[in-house]
Amino acid sequence: MQSDDAVWQPDLSNRNKPVYLAIADAIADDIHSGRLTDGQRLPPQRTLADRLGLDLTTVSRAYTEARQRGLLDARVGQGTFVRSRDRAGNAGGRPGDDVPARAGRPATLVDMTMNQPPLPNDPDLMSRARQGLVDAMMRVDPLTVLRYPEIGSGDEDLTAGALWLARRLPGLEAEAGDGSGRVITCPGTQSALLALLCMLTEPGDAVCTEALTYPGFRAIARQLGLRVAGVAMDAQGLDPDALRAAIDAHAPKVLYCTPTLHNPTTATLPAERRRAIADIARDRGIAIIEDDIYGVLPPDAPPPIAAFAPDLTFYVSGLAKCVAPGLRVAYVAAPDGRQAMRVAAAQRATVLGTSPVAAKVAARWIEDGTADALVTAIRSEAIARQRMAGEVLPASAMATHPNSFHLWLKLPPDWTRGEFATHLRAHGIAAVVSDTFATAGTPPEALRLCLGAPVTRADCRRVLDTVATALDQSPTLAGMVI
Repeated sequence: MQSDDAVWQPDLSNRNKPVYLAIADAIADDIHSGRLTDGQRLPPQRTLADRLGLDLTTVSRAYTEARQRGLLDARVGQGTFVRSRDRAGNAGGRPGDDVPARAGRPATLVDMTMNQPPLPNDPDLMSRARQGLVDAMMRVDPLTVLRYPEIGSGDEDLTAGALWLARRLPGLEAEAGDGSGRVITCPGTQSALLALLCMLTEPGDAVCTEALTYPGFRAIARQLGLRVAGVAMDAQGLDPDALRAAIDAHAPKVLYCTPTLHNPTTATLPAERRRAIADIARDRGIAIIEDDIYGVLPPDAPPPIAAFAPDLTFYVSGLAKCVAPGLRVAYVAAPDGRQAMRVAAAQRATVLGTSPVAAKVAARWIEDGTADALVTAIRSEAIARQRMAGEVLPASAMATHPNSFHLWLKLPPDWTRGEFATHLRAHGIAAVVSDTFATAGTPPEALRLCLGAPVTRADCRRVLDTVATALDQSPTLAGMVI
């Protein structure tokens, strides 16, 4: 057995998978074989990265993966250690294995990095959704599965999409049904953004967005070789004056924004700002991609920017955040039928099209009211969890909205975002630091917490209690090891 961290090195031969997973698997295998022993310290991440000729990020990700499997413990100021078998349970585990609870700590990692809606606690609604799935399957023509999907989806699916979008853009449902309208069905919002940026920009172009924005948009822009220009925000969201200055400075082709329950700050633009932004875009001749993914959650949300500038705006609304993340369906309302055909062509060039099965499920749930019932249930659960957050966390530390299932946590002066995220992870909570969203300037000392990640309200309360306790402590005391 090897017990010296200076000697241990993973065997990565014959592992046909990403390197970080191969390292985590090697840790599991070596624990199972006895090569790694209870309490043994692993090499520092930078040391192992140098030995293996890898970048530090890969090794850090591998250690994180192993900790999530319950194989390792990280001790502040001491290092990373093999977790003893009486605490690790199945020490050869893979993702999804149960990890017994540590004293005073959660049994498994609560991953609050994915901004997913809370699960509705309503058996009748789940039965209704299940029946809708069955009904949708009965409506799927096997030939549509045996062939590639139609561009933009079928007439029935477009009609359902128009009905969905009409919740925020009244009158749109009258324009669908014959395939010549403005609505396109897409396999999720991310694919819609990819198709739109491919259609509206070329490599080297600038695109404007909020100073803090959806990381998925940043990732697409980077892949397409676009320059992302962040626009200053305040408590109400995107600042129109800052937008005007950014357009003058960068000459962007597109403005991308999330006006309602902004990700990550939850800010919602008032109607007068939406109108001002529409006027600026029209005056400067740029297109708008409006991501209204959270738009149906607040019952009193202002009209979309698309209502003020329908001739400039590509309006996107998906089902992932307000109905079901696993149902990868989104809808785009283009300025006109010709632009809709361009979106459909760009989509076909990037992701081909929407699964006819998913499209039929979405259409069925929209038509029979299940989608609306799920929105109502998610909204109700979000309100309950936000109320809980208001009871546990100091108001000065939060930017949030009653209908949002995420909140923006602003840290007290003693904490840095990296230290706080590390502390939470040591207590079984994964959160996203502000760097992930930043497009301009120095990222604030803040994190995004997804209140929909904990399965139950009791789990959510426990997580919030842990966060509140950390906020009350200094980093020095919080990191003490006895």
